[in-house]
Amino acid sequence: MKDYLVKALAFDGTIRAYAVRSTEAVAEVQRRHAMWPTATAALGRSMTAAVMMGAMVKGEDKLTIKIDGGGPIGSMIIDANAHGEVRGYATNPQTHFDLNDQGKLDVRRAVGTDGLLTIVKDLGLRDFFTGQVPIVSGEIAEDFTEYFVVSEQVPSAVGLGVLVNPDNTAKAAGGFIIQVMPGATDETIGKLEERIANVEPISKLIDRGLTPEEILGEVLGAENVEILDRMDVTFTCNCSRERFGNAIIGLGEQEIQAMIDEDGKAEAHCHFCLETYEYPKEELEGFIREIRSES
Repeated sequence: MKDYLVKALAFDGTIRAYAVRSTEAVAEVQRRHAMWPTATAALGRSMTAAVMMGAMVKGEDKLTIKIDGGGPIGSMIIDANAHGEVRGYATNPQTHFDLNDQGKLDVRRAVGTDGLLTIVKDLGLRDFFTGQVPIVSGEIAEDFTEYFVVSEQVPSAVGLGVLVNPDNTAKAAGGFIIQVMPGATDETIGKLEERIANVEPISKLIDRGLTPEEILGEVLGAENVEILDRMDVTFTCNCSRERFGNAIIGLGEQEIQAMIDEDGKAEAHCHFCLETYEYPKEELEGFIREIRSES
């Protein structure tokens, strides 16, 4: 099954819902960064939340999420957009601990609880929205729930899960976001709270191979759900040789000349996909000529 996301309404349009299968995207990041299990669970949950939040923006808008709880994994940076594209990395991808008291990967210990969850939405035309909340759990799902309530004033329930194989590869990943909209009755909210309290853990739903539609059916009741849209989800990195080249030009003539004098070349390394781009002396000299021609 390919990764994909669904958008839905429930209970006569008073509940907004998203669900996603993100297994392949998380597996790609694990493979590229040779991530250890606890780090895979932490970053995988974060990417899963990010791709659903990306589905909430429009057109060419995008968002960047930074999670830094002061734990051993360091910072996690995730980018997502309205087209189902997501990428991410952790400062210390080789982070792992023994299972916690519940027999699960100890994401809280890896992430830490002394720090911030920051979300920057790039809405185009130099218009940015920044929301920031203290990390309350380190388990990721609870932290995104806190963000929605505090920063966006939208009562929400977030479920995120990642399962890792014995060989460290990602086995399954996915999640849901349920949001209460204006007009929801106390009766609807009561039903919703009861269903969410009694639903199986998201990791078990994913392990059973449920589709995003079926996940929402489990959480909300299939008879209450109206699917609005479906979107493919992929790990996508937008780095390129040209993009990094423009960044080098932006450093200015003096800095580029120093690269030539000291190393005879320049290298650019993408933190997200780990691609490396080399710029030989001749190309750097061409950048200098380009700068001079425009001055």
